[in-house]
Amino acid sequence: MSVSLPPVLVVDDEKNMRLSLETMLGDEGYSVRSVESAEAGLEWLARSEFFMVITDARLGGMSGYELLGRIRHQWPDLPVLMITAYATPKLAVEAIQAGAIDYLAKPFAPEELLHAVARCADRYRLMQENARLRAHAAGTFQLDHIVGECAKMRELRQLIQNVAPTDARVLILGESGTGKELVAGALHNLSRRRDAAYVRINCAAIPETLLESELFGHEKGAFTGALKLKPGRVEEADGGTFFLDEIADMSRSLQAKLLRFLEDGTFTRVGGTQELRVNIRLIAATNRDILEAIAAGEFREDLFHRLNVVQFRLPPLRERGDDVILLARHFLQQFTGSMSKHVQGISRGAQQKLTLHHWPGNVRELRNVIERALILESAREIRPGSLPDFQAETGMPRAGLPRVAGDAPIDELIAGFERDLIRTTLEDNDFNLTKTAEQLQISRHSLRYRMQRLDLASATDPEADAALPAGKDVPEV
Repeated sequence: MSVSLPPVLVVDDEKNMRLSLETMLGDEGYSVRSVESAEAGLEWLARSEFFMVITDARLGGMSGYELLGRIRHQWPDLPVLMITAYATPKLAVEAIQAGAIDYLAKPFAPEELLHAVARCADRYRLMQENARLRAHAAGTFQLDHIVGECAKMRELRQLIQNVAPTDARVLILGESGTGKELVAGALHNLSRRRDAAYVRINCAAIPETLLESELFGHEKGAFTGALKLKPGRVEEADGGTFFLDEIADMSRSLQAKLLRFLEDGTFTRVGGTQELRVNIRLIAATNRDILEAIAAGEFREDLFHRLNVVQFRLPPLRERGDDVILLARHFLQQFTGSMSKHVQGISRGAQQKLTLHHWPGNVRELRNVIERALILESAREIRPGSLPDFQAETGMPRAGLPRVAGDAPIDELIAGFERDLIRTTLEDNDFNLTKTAEQLQISRHSLRYRMQRLDLASATDPEADAALPAGKDVPEV
């Protein structure tokens, strides 16, 4: 028996019964505190922790039923087992309805009592483990873990702080690896529901035939292999936050059931008829173009509007400028501790290589690149040779240019195209400015100017021209 379990509180006005229960439970390794009245039991409950209470129904002074009511009011999660020598079906029903976890008639078999106590012990351990996992999740998803100082990331953190305290539904859009799960976790951690459950499901990782059962649960015998009742993940999230990742991969039939669930929080388990209700906050995310999915008939427009109360759109890493190096240093600091390495920085050449990469895998790809570089590096700084040859390693054509929102100004569209064209050409020419300028048919000086204007200035090589004076234009060639 785990020593981490607190004692059992036994309340019975018969001394022999108290001694009998102490012996029976003690032989199984449980710690026991026994008292002769409900009043004394309440005093102990006020100053000590117990994982369950066993009480007689009839006591001198306050009855066991009154004690049960007080416990339900003051310690609603504490299970109470009722025992009595005057058992009737009516009293048993009343005890269960009042909140007792079980009801035993004297004389009872020791196995009956020990089975009920073991269930309460397992329940206590499960609650402690859930509390530990919630605390771990809260520490994992802090707002300051969303690293970045570009304007879009500062705006993102401010929006999280504004939206988190509400119960508004949130739709998070962004390419794979941009940090959608970090945003969802931060929203939960800063919300009023942070002490309740935070449940996550990746809709793309679960077969379509099992996803409904995973979400809403199933009754025993609902389908082949359903050997017992299984509560759904929405029940596990009751009172807390439910994060549905890759929601655009959900089938349309299940989308319809999710839409109904979002209307009032009611659902029915697979194979069941009883309507159940939960209170959750829903956060959804997808890396797909949700408007394209709607136009293609793959995602319900009414579900989109139901989810899209507040929308977060995460920028890809290629649009975050100097955040690439900021994140690289952040990951370097993380990994040097865990690997016991003495690499203290990133060389200028390595920074250049990192800045000019297109990052189709976004922040997740950068994290993996820094981890790999740290494993290979033997110097005090990460050097270019420890970084991958990005084009050769992917073994596939370069990703297409990023799409910009259709309502973006033309200047933003042109700047985005120009930034990616210069970045791509630099990579093709091994970051040689002279060759890049020749291929683009502009002067080297004009190329340097454009790179500064497009936040690519940190990608210059040691032989680059001196920085241009602020505010001066350079004639193009």
